[in-house]
Amino acid sequence: MASKKKAPAYLIFDVETVPDGVLLARTKYAGKDLSPEQAVELARKEALEKSQGKSDFIALTYCYPVAISIARVHGDYSLEAITCLDDPEFRPPEMVADFWKGLSRYDSTLVSFNGRGFDLPVLEMAAFRWGISAPEHFAEKFGRRYRYGEKHLDLADWMSNHGAAPMTGGLDLLSKLLGKPGKMETKGSDVWALHQAGKIREINDYCMFDVLDTYFVFLRSRVLMGELSLKDEQVRMKQAREWIASQRQKHPHLAKYLKNWGDWKPWL
Repeated sequence: MASKKKAPAYLIFDVETVPDGVLLARTKYAGKDLSPEQAVELARKEALEKSQGKSDFIALTYCYPVAISIARVHGDYSLEAITCLDDPEFRPPEMVADFWKGLSRYDSTLVSFNGRGFDLPVLEMAAFRWGISAPEHFAEKFGRRYRYGEKHLDLADWMSNHGAAPMTGGLDLLSKLLGKPGKMETKGSDVWALHQAGKIREINDYCMFDVLDTYFVFLRSRVLMGELSLKDEQVRMKQAREWIASQRQKHPHLAKYLKNWGDWKPWL
């Protein structure tokens, strides 16, 4: 087994997915003679009805990744860089392979928001779909798949006391409590329409925004844990803002994030 590199200390990740219409038509709606697009629309309609109009989200087993964004974070919680995998081609099999290859190289703690309940299972299903080997991940008993371990911090799970209380408002609410943009024009429910319109770059931009928000929520979680002082957290946020500003030429969409940026000022 290849030796692990110790840096970066943390990898913050987010995944955006779309439903696989071909898979839905062949399995869930076998015999109904539906096109892939019709199968997706029917599945979304059924999801809305089942949730009493709350969500048209289709089960992750019928979905595959179209965007994976990762932030590299140092042991002192400073932001090193953020990237979208397989940029600019954004080919799903390649980005998934890159993700698992990266995890095999680094002995890093994963950080996510609902990554244990969604993002990581999606990536595991994608590895199954495309035959991508990830022995270190699947063989490690108390590794990144273990809910109460130290190798994957799911902030949604952590903030809800492992499901004891609902994390209503989610990442958007927590980000806005910190003065950060949270959800802007694009939301998760828009990803399918963007994909159908061929706007894959916009999906990856949105994915990167979610990773930035997750990073700032992660910083505040370290304040709660006593691992980072509030003063040092604000320094890290300022440094991250400077990094974001320095990347605007390479990533023009980051200008929108800065435009909606706010410094943390508790109003109560």
